[in-house]
Amino acid sequence: MVFIEGFCSLGAEVLALRQIIPHLGSSILVTAPTIGFFLLALALGYHAGAKIDGDYLAAVGKNFLLAAALIGVGLAGVGVDLLFTVFRPPELAYLILIGGVLCPIAWLLGQTVPILTNLLQHQRAGEASGQALYYSTLGSFLGSLSLSLVIMQWLGVSAAVALCALLLVVGFVLLRGGHRANLAIGAAVAMTIAVANAWLRPEIETAYASYLVVPANFTGAENGRALKNNSSYASLIDDAEPPHYARYIQHIRGILLDELAFRDRRILVLGAGGFTLSHREPLNRYTYVDIDPAVRGIAEKHFLRQAARGEFVADDARRFVIQTDQRFAAAIVDVYGSHSSIPGHLVTREFWQATRRVLEPNGLLIANLILDSALATPYSRNLLATIEHVYGRCAVEVLQKKQFLANVVVTCRNGETPEAVHLFVDERNTADIDLARSR
Repeated sequence: MVFIEGFCSLGAEVLALRQIIPHLGSSILVTAPTIGFFLLALALGYHAGAKIDGDYLAAVGKNFLLAAALIGVGLAGVGVDLLFTVFRPPELAYLILIGGVLCPIAWLLGQTVPILTNLLQHQRAGEASGQALYYSTLGSFLGSLSLSLVIMQWLGVSAAVALCALLLVVGFVLLRGGHRANLAIGAAVAMTIAVANAWLRPEIETAYASYLVVPANFTGAENGRALKNNSSYASLIDDAEPPHYARYIQHIRGILLDELAFRDRRILVLGAGGFTLSHREPLNRYTYVDIDPAVRGIAEKHFLRQAARGEFVADDARRFVIQTDQRFAAAIVDVYGSHSSIPGHLVTREFWQATRRVLEPNGLLIANLILDSALATPYSRNLLATIEHVYGRCAVEVLQKKQFLANVVVTCRNGETPEAVHLFVDERNTADIDLARSR
């Protein structure tokens, strides 16, 4: 029972962190409070469990059943999506998810070790508590590894949620005995878990993202469809001849194929999306890098409905540009964990410096950023300043100027390290000198 508690408690934390990504991303501002609140609730659970002085198996059984329901429904994709749909802003939904689902799970399961330690037959209290903590921590270790590296990878997130919840249902039945009423209660909760995680969730889930292909109407589209990644539109395509794509993809294709007339050049794409940049484009050689090893198969089967052109590497974008020996004529940065949320380690100065090493001399960096169309927010100004600190002045094109959030395509050359800038002022106007130096 203590092993099941450890497996499912840390499993619940891993699942909560994964389910939050589509809505709030995976920044440290989200993950750190989630872990902190979980540990606080766990500590309060230890304290509450220490006060239980009788009917130990019944108390743990009840806690297991309640925790199973909270995990199986509250951490299911449909449950989390419902919270973030009903409650706005998303920060409010986050607080409700943590305070109303994850923390109660931790509090209920945290009571297990101090309660069941009373039943361990050892002469010393230290030996009993040590044995209990050993099996609990062992369960936590195996739960975190098996759920993230095995279950989520091969069967999806819903399967991981269902496994954790059903393990607790099994624990409840074993603790409370096989009486007909207990079996009926356990079966009802198990059925609810199965419905929430198998029948009500249409997405294709992996350890990294949830994917869904839906009909889409966009300019000129014939039977358009969209690939959604973590509830956000990632790629567009239709059945026209030639096909239409997302506006920023068509813009980038125009830069590469028409303006620069790239032919037989090597192009790196960080963030695979729907593999539309190379769709029906035989003139150049493409290498896609995406952290999710399943994304190519999903895109080919459900979105493109044909084989994707180009080589595919399953890797983290930053690790790839640091370690690869390959060099490319252009690198396209299009990395999003959810709508407008770029992973934090892919916006820093050090990341942009690493992208320079994979480019040929005078090679091209093209970044698709989702920013406010006025480029006025601190995030927009600081991100653009970070890129230009590394590359020097870049071309910045806002594609949807009437919208608040817009695709912003940033194009930079991999030239020499830029000189520090200075202003032209009446007192010391060096414009003519600089102009002569630039010819």
